[in-house]
Amino acid sequence: MEKSKGSRLGYFLSSLVGLILGALLVLFFLPTASEQTVTESAVRETPAVQETASQPAQTAALPQSEVMDVSSVVEQVGGSVVGITNIQMQRENGVFGIPQSTQEVPAGTGSGVIYKKEGDLAYIVTNNHVVAGANQLEITLDDGTNVEGKMVGTDVWTDLAVITMDASAAETVVDFGDSSALKAGQPVIAIGNPLGLEFAGSVTTGVVSGVERIVPVDVDGDGRPDFQSEAIQTDAAINPGNSGGALLDTSGKLIGINSMKISTETVEGIGLAIPISYAMPIIEQLEQNGEVHRATIGATLIDLSAIRSVYRADLGLPESVESGVIVQRVLRDSAASRAGLQAVDVITSADGQTIESTQQLRQYLFTEKKVGDELQLQIYRNGNPMQMTLSLTDNLQI
Repeated sequence: MEKSKGSRLGYFLSSLVGLILGALLVLFFLPTASEQTVTESAVRETPAVQETASQPAQTAALPQSEVMDVSSVVEQVGGSVVGITNIQMQRENGVFGIPQSTQEVPAGTGSGVIYKKEGDLAYIVTNNHVVAGANQLEITLDDGTNVEGKMVGTDVWTDLAVITMDASAAETVVDFGDSSALKAGQPVIAIGNPLGLEFAGSVTTGVVSGVERIVPVDVDGDGRPDFQSEAIQTDAAINPGNSGGALLDTSGKLIGINSMKISTETVEGIGLAIPISYAMPIIEQLEQNGEVHRATIGATLIDLSAIRSVYRADLGLPESVESGVIVQRVLRDSAASRAGLQAVDVITSADGQTIESTQQLRQYLFTEKKVGDELQLQIYRNGNPMQMTLSLTDNLQI
């Protein structure tokens, strides 16, 4: 019996020594709880650090410009983001549908960014679709004050608009950044008014998910793309009402105008913003002219691919010609009329570049050509190849 007690005591002592040694090894090789807490907190607070959390040595080497102090940026420039209410006339019908009266009602709300003060006016950039059809514009400042806004100009192709308000009401003005220098992974801040003014000044954060994204634009609402616009992709939350708001870099400079969100059951975290470097020439023209002057040939066109094969045979085209655009109508005093372009001519190339659609030709004219430039066209007339040179005219002067 004494021997049994002795063996049990020896077993207990050896187990106790093993536990102590094991605990010492754990304490030696694992970081302290406080060290883990600091590391996790840094990962949560700094999106740029999150991607390198598995390599702690690199977090200290991040450039200071990439460390995002969101509250400081919002305090610095948040006041430049305003709410915009689009007020339109609405007709009320009485008995038997007979119109009785009209009244002004809010048709929608969006966001805008104050980017300049000059003289008695403050200038705001927003989206065209935020102000489209407005009879009156009401600007809501970050302190809730409402002032009148006046339309300066809009551009449906780039979805941009410029409006003004009294400069005395604008306390904060944002500076333009350089969106051409953006790289995927850079942290960004979005400020706007999602879902209406009750959520005014909402702040979301994320990263640049992609640059130079090409987004199809349907201008005439026929369900087919008419133009392709450049966009910044971000995972910062952008919701209805954010349109026209600010996308900022970590220094508080404006790098994009929030424009839209791709929202389907299978898509999450894809917001789009118009790059400010892409928008600046448009903003300048809207300030100066109220509209944007672009080069045009001065003809209405239709894609060859949209024509039924039975009618394509009437064009007499060689079998090798499978794509191009057909001239429907030539406008008076246009580049097309002066060069002798005719209805039913088929354009197959411009300046040596194959043309497959009206969208492609329009994109080339709007982005690569200026009013007065010459354009070399390869066409087919009654099945015969021809070349002609056009001196491009202003789209707003024909």
